[in-house]
Amino acid sequence: MLEVKSLSVRYGAIKALHDVSVRVDHGEIVTLIGSNGAGKTSTLRAISGVARCHTGGITFEGKPINRLAPHQIVRLGVAHAPEGRGVFPQMTVDENLSLGAYTRSDHAKIADDRERALSLFPRLRERLTQQAGTLSGGEQQMLAIGRALLARPRLLLLDEPSLGLAPQVVQTIFKIIREINAGGTTILLVEQNAHMALKVAHRAYVLEVGRVVMEGPAARLAASDEVRKAYLGGH
Repeated sequence: MLEVKSLSVRYGAIKALHDVSVRVDHGEIVTLIGSNGAGKTSTLRAISGVARCHTGGITFEGKPINRLAPHQIVRLGVAHAPEGRGVFPQMTVDENLSLGAYTRSDHAKIADDRERALSLFPRLRERLTQQAGTLSGGEQQMLAIGRALLARPRLLLLDEPSLGLAPQVVQTIFKIIREINAGGTTILLVEQNAHMALKVAHRAYVLEVGRVVMEGPAARLAASDEVRKAYLGGH
């Protein structure tokens, strides 16, 4: 479904990614793990068109997308729930959700997808008229994912969905990630919580200083001494 080949990304003189290659097949959850500054977020930003590719290529369902604008990539079926959630704080929950469907005009299907998002996140239904800025961190994360789902993505990019959340909320978010995937949406997940990410994913890539240093089935990486010492607290 998605192929990232020999991708390099620069921010000015700083090279954030060095020849990164990643692939995601239909129906998978693939996770990128690694410490802060490893290049995980830059990879997602390049896929969604927010960061420019310096060298390399990105194809989605066989079509090159690395020269497309972000809204064109959304129209093709790729949605991005960014790190930091990026909700519009002065707007209501309902208005934030509606923005997820801004490229669409199929009103009946938008209503279906809105209902699906509210079924996945019942707490949002209770807060539809509330300003997004007044929500808790966990609720804002639910809103960011719900808003991305309103674009009806075939591929959902999730950047640090558990960051800064209480353990109980993290469990809920990961349960919903599984449900979204079971409903037919392919997911590329960036996650600092390597333990949870490897539990939920089919395959994984480990990034270090902008390079892929390990890849393979998530269960195999979770069992690797190297990964356990570096990212799983040694157990």
